[in-house]
Amino acid sequence: MSGSPQSDRVPIRLTRRGRAVLVLFAATVTLIGLWLTVGPGALAGGGETRTDPSKPARTVVVERGDTLWNIAADADPGSDPRVVVQRIIDLNGLGGDPTVQPGQELRLPAP
Repeated sequence: MSGSPQSDRVPIRLTRRGRAVLVLFAATVTLIGLWLTVGPGALAGGGETRTDPSKPARTVVVERGDTLWNIAADADPGSDPRVVVQRIIDLNGLGGDPTVQPGQELRLPAP
């Protein structure tokens, strides 16, 4: 029996493939960590539209019988109303309940 219990251990040796797997794993963990920290929206520009400060913000007051669909169609007649409706929902924070009430003021996206 030798004097040190650690002297019987074999040192760890990595093969070329083992080193490649270790490097890929570390890179993947780093990228996932960055993605979770920074977030996909920040990396992709955040999805926010920048408004031109020289143009006043466009708003509309919801009237009786108005729907998001007809407000979107009136706000940007040349675009797909589905896209404009989603932009209005996002811009006004209507995510959970996208219904509108008469008298409600909505910000409209730039066309």
